[in-house]
Amino acid sequence: YNLGLTKQEIWTSTIAGVGSTIFVRFLLGPMCDKYGPRVLYLVILCSASIPAACTGLVNSATGLVVLRVFIGIAGGSFVMCQYWTTVMFAKEIVGTANAIAAGWGNLGAGVTNLVMGALLYPLFQIFFDHDTEKAWRTVCIVPAVIAFLTGIIVYYISDDCPKGNYSELKKHRAMQEVSATGSFWNGCLNMNTWLLFIQYACCFGVELTMNSAAAMYFREEFDLSPSSAAAISSLFGWMNLFARGVGGLVSDVASSKRGMSGRLWMQTILLAFEGAFVLIFANTGTLAGAIVVLVFFSIFVQASEGTSYGIVPYVDPPNTGSISGIVGAGGNAGAVGFGMVFRQIDNNQKAFTIMGATILVSSILSLLIVIDGQDSIIKGRKKEEVGENGNEANPDVEVAPLNDN
Repeated sequence: YNLGLTKQEIWTSTIAGVGSTIFVRFLLGPMCDKYGPRVLYLVILCSASIPAACTGLVNSATGLVVLRVFIGIAGGSFVMCQYWTTVMFAKEIVGTANAIAAGWGNLGAGVTNLVMGALLYPLFQIFFDHDTEKAWRTVCIVPAVIAFLTGIIVYYISDDCPKGNYSELKKHRAMQEVSATGSFWNGCLNMNTWLLFIQYACCFGVELTMNSAAAMYFREEFDLSPSSAAAISSLFGWMNLFARGVGGLVSDVASSKRGMSGRLWMQTILLAFEGAFVLIFANTGTLAGAIVVLVFFSIFVQASEGTSYGIVPYVDPPNTGSISGIVGAGGNAGAVGFGMVFRQIDNNQKAFTIMGATILVSSILSLLIVIDGQDSIIKGRKKEEVGENGNEANPDVEVAPLNDN
């Protein structure tokens, strides 16, 4: 705002912001396995609140890039969120629980934009005698303070897992010490982790890209004012209110009927519909049509993220944190990749076509996901996981650590 940024500079700052989160998510995954999510929430939210409060000090494109790199630390909180709900909820509903928590987390971004733009910014203008420059440079302190206080509150009123906090459990020898390095390498060496990394890049990565691309697209293609384009593009984020939860729910329901193969089929179908709607969106020539397609496009993006959350906890339960971190980083890696496409290609239709085609290809990868002890789309369940009488050898394998320590 008031910085006179070019389209390329805007995309550069966006890529820098989501790119920094990749490293943070890789780091936080194994740390969740070792230290638990509570203390990490405190560190991340309080640390990220500092650069967020400094937003008003930005005066150049370079300054904005540096600022967004540090604010990107906050994106790491997703890893603790998914780890936490995986530990706290039963495996039968883990997809729904993970999806609702993550969906409402991203919904918070849309609500923040609405509250900041429609309520707090006008109030700050009045307070500063209609000085818009001072208003926007100071209003960003509000969410920073809220984030800082939230980190403190989470630390003092919550537990790491149903049995308590990791530090206490270790002190009383109710929990084994976990090697963060070992957990990370176990997650890295599992091929399923990287297949889900790619698929998450093609759903959450798309969402992060659309947070920047949608408003610019509507301004350029339909000659709308910045405020009108922003209002329309916000519809994409508002689908988080229910769509991610629906994705998690259909994953859980499919699992109750067909096991893991049901979850994988839902992942495949929703990603395929997502890719198809991207291609339709790229070729919609009317404003009304583009808005309608945008809504359905967003629903399938969020629902695909929801089905991902139903699969990750089963990949390797003792290393859930590391795998969540790697897969979560895939979302940001996807945003960097798609962001580069939009930055380098001036033709929006071509950029969206590349995005849609990539998503369609990623949907096929579900066929390659084979999780030990679980059904798969092609191979079925591994023989060594089945008892002599044909029953499951261990039908109640936990999907998260600590529940049986």
